[in-house]
Amino acid sequence: MFKNILVGTDGSATADKAVELAGNLARQWGSTLHIVTAYSGGGSGMASASGAPLVGSGEALHREAAQQIADKAVSTWAAGVETATYAVGESPAQAILDAAESAAADLIVVGSKGMKGARRILGSVPNSVAHGAECAVLVVKTD
Repeated sequence: MFKNILVGTDGSATADKAVELAGNLARQWGSTLHIVTAYSGGGSGMASASGAPLVGSGEALHREAAQQIADKAVSTWAAGVETATYAVGESPAQAILDAAESAAADLIVVGSKGMKGARRILGSVPNSVAHGAECAVLVVKTD
């Protein structure tokens, strides 16, 4: 049904729910699963795959930590599925949208985190992706 499925993850338990579903769909449909993780180039305090914050460590370390998160998602949720990973130095929503365009994604899977309360009003990743995507978007109930 879908040839290229893209999912974003930050390595959190809520994102894992979206990655797991995306992996299952890719396996079921014989799709390629594209996994994207966004990072910030500055000392943003992004957590590494081990959960330790990366403070003032430079862009290369942030990119490496993001890649580790994507690689862990592949090994955990994408057994037997053709995959591609992306570590992108942009905001999460923009990283997902740009990677979806690059991968010619025909389905983007995102978690619902941030779709309630103030973040819903101020903007959330799933909301931004749903409004900016040029393909189908599946929002997975994750919180």
